[in-house]
Amino acid sequence: MSIEFEELDYRNTPIGELSLRRRRHVSLDIDVYEVKLGDEFLMSSLFTEGEIALARLGLGGLAGPLDIVVGGLGLGYTARAVLEFANVRSLLVVDALAAVIDWHRRGLVPLGSALCADARCEFVNGDFYALADSPGFDSRDIGKRFHAILVDIDHSPRHVLHASHGALYEIDGLRRLAAHLHPGGVFALWSNEPPDEEFLRVVRTVFAKCEAQVVRFHNPLQNRAATNTVYVGSTAPQAR
Repeated sequence: MSIEFEELDYRNTPIGELSLRRRRHVSLDIDVYEVKLGDEFLMSSLFTEGEIALARLGLGGLAGPLDIVVGGLGLGYTARAVLEFANVRSLLVVDALAAVIDWHRRGLVPLGSALCADARCEFVNGDFYALADSPGFDSRDIGKRFHAILVDIDHSPRHVLHASHGALYEIDGLRRLAAHLHPGGVFALWSNEPPDEEFLRVVRTVFAKCEAQVVRFHNPLQNRAATNTVYVGSTAPQAR
């Protein structure tokens, strides 16, 4: 039986006070892991359907050996779902917070040990948004292109964790991101808000196509249905 509540780690970070907590959810008889930034909840292991759907919707239509980037490690659910695809050859998971990567390497979060043990998976401590504007995500192979870039960092394109993130969701930022993708490559984005038609128009200006998929799941804390949105855009395929 787990103790009712435990703070596993606490750090002062460049974006605020970050804490990792584990609490016992008595009615569900499970341990729930939570991440808070100041007074704001960033993520919870109780709600992972959207993070998993980000990987499955983003990679579901891709074939052949795949090289993938995930922006935002969090509790690792998107990364794990990516690695469930047998055709994934490599995965770079970029997170600006060294503490989050450290939680996984120390086994403080449930998925950490498995992610660290998978030779295809590599953690990169860096600013995803700066790397998207740079020549490449992989410092050992500058200019390398990827088959999919999956992003789960901000709450939505309009509700960002830092003002500097907003440029990614504009036409020029998305064009720079698209330059890191192979022809026919996928950009997928998690959002905690309903589909945003204005943002879809922006994405469709850059990508050959884009759809917003609503992910529905049950919220046991409020005993009601809840939703996330996953945007899935793709670049034009290779001309034949």
